[in-house]
Amino acid sequence: MTAIDELLADARIPTGPRDGFDVGAALRRLAADAAAVAAKPHPDTVRAAQAGQRLSVVCRWILNRPDAADHVDRLAQEPATPEDDGHLDVDGALVFACLLYLTDHRESAQFWWQLAAGAGHRAAAYCLHLHHLALGESREARHWLHVVTDDVLDSEAPDSTFLDTLESVATYVRKTGSSRTNAPTGDLEMEVDRLATDKADSCIIVRRPDRRLADQLHDFTRR
Repeated sequence: MTAIDELLADARIPTGPRDGFDVGAALRRLAADAAAVAAKPHPDTVRAAQAGQRLSVVCRWILNRPDAADHVDRLAQEPATPEDDGHLDVDGALVFACLLYLTDHRESAQFWWQLAAGAGHRAAAYCLHLHHLALGESREARHWLHVVTDDVLDSEAPDSTFLDTLESVATYVRKTGSSRTNAPTGDLEMEVDRLATDKADSCIIVRRPDRRLADQLHDFTRR
């Protein structure tokens, strides 16, 4: 054997299995690692889901307020167009938006929240913050959070500590349940659906509530 043959023999890569290497165990570890990665949701997904849950709780709080039906009643009787903020019961717009959200009319809810927030209602702006956060729309969510916490014109604007506390309470109520935050009944949902299908044009936004819906909401809050 020449010197070159000896060098080539020493450099040969062994093709047989290595002693002590368990191929089956290695494959099982790889499969377990892959399953763990797949099972762990992305942080943005978790954040969006939590925002949607908090928004549902906040909407139920607002809908169950003792004066919720009174405000919707006033909103139903106003002859002005919804865009006319000077003749808009902003609390009624907030309650109506929350009812629309809880009955799966999300685009219409956003429209009525924006009307109320544009008239200076911070709770409506907070709902919009959670709404956009749940949709993964971070830029819009940040904008409405700024509207909520902006203290340039209002020294009593809620700060981040207050909002953190509110969200903690919302999480607690969602997990434990509460008889004070009932979801809309079937009758109330039917009245909303009636408004949604009773359109004189092709507009996709649910129109202003009427007395029938307000009366049904009165029955709901009395319960």
